[in-house]
Amino acid sequence: MAGRFAPRPTRATVRGGEAVVPAHGNGVPRQARVPGKARVWVPDGPLELGLALGPLRRGPGDPTFRTTPDGSVWRASRTPAGPGTLRVTARGGEVRGEAWGPGAEWLLEQLPRMLGADDDPSAFVPRHRLLALTAHRRPGLRLTRTGLVLESLIPSILEQKVTTLEAYQAWRLLVRRFGEPAPGPAPGRMCVMPAARTWALIPSWEWHLAGVDDKRASTVLRAVRVAARLEEAAGMEPAAAQARLELVPGIGPWTSAETVQRSHGAADAVTVGDLHLPGIVGFALAGDRDADDSVMLRLLEPYAGQRHRAARLVLLSGRVPPRRAPRMAPRGIERL
Repeated sequence: MAGRFAPRPTRATVRGGEAVVPAHGNGVPRQARVPGKARVWVPDGPLELGLALGPLRRGPGDPTFRTTPDGSVWRASRTPAGPGTLRVTARGGEVRGEAWGPGAEWLLEQLPRMLGADDDPSAFVPRHRLLALTAHRRPGLRLTRTGLVLESLIPSILEQKVTTLEAYQAWRLLVRRFGEPAPGPAPGRMCVMPAARTWALIPSWEWHLAGVDDKRASTVLRAVRVAARLEEAAGMEPAAAQARLELVPGIGPWTSAETVQRSHGAADAVTVGDLHLPGIVGFALAGDRDADDSVMLRLLEPYAGQRHRAARLVLLSGRVPPRRAPRMAPRGIERL
């Protein structure tokens, strides 16, 4: 938290926030019982694991993401080489990655980019006191680049036009029901998300039981049918990748931006069409809680090339408008 008060827990603040990583007591990470392949990497500047990897966490019960009391962050991913589990710890000035499963080598090779090695925080020049103060207080903000499109695209589709709780519940239930156990000594009930073919074979009633309506389910099914072509977008520039994603009916600018922010580390991919973000940015930068997308984009125009970073710093600042109405109630279609 950069400001005095914690941000209101809207979906925008959850997406743009951080994962709380416990501080390990003596600075020495607890060793996993089953040794995996390992790599040590030294970042070229300040790094906070919770800020770099936090956007990859889809709620406190995300089966693909865990933080443990020894200060480790665990991720279970489906890589081009197969399922893999990654454990990341940071102490002193270095980061240690340990991985298991067929995708272990791929995850370790990707580790620096996942922790923001391709990101350039110095390119951001704050032009507002709030952003300058937040950037000074949180110098460890680095934008992750996973190199994986589908694992960020599917949960973003599930978040379309529903409450945070509904979206996170759907992701949790579907991954646990149709995913596979994470390789290695992963804590808890960690799972790797289903393969593209498995997503395509999920029966309609299972989507319903997870609280996913036909529109979002159909969008996921259309996406996984062209999964290989979408994963190719990981090697494109963010704008070109967004254009390819938006060729799939049901995927618009909101979903494509939410995806490339994670898969590409896209520093300029600002999220438009969000229910909360324009009002939060407008209130923080201009005192306008009723700002719409056009106002938000105008306020972020001085940060062209770094608009996503500017929006994240706003969310980390803790300066959000006071609530004027009750939260949107979950629809609970699984009970119908």
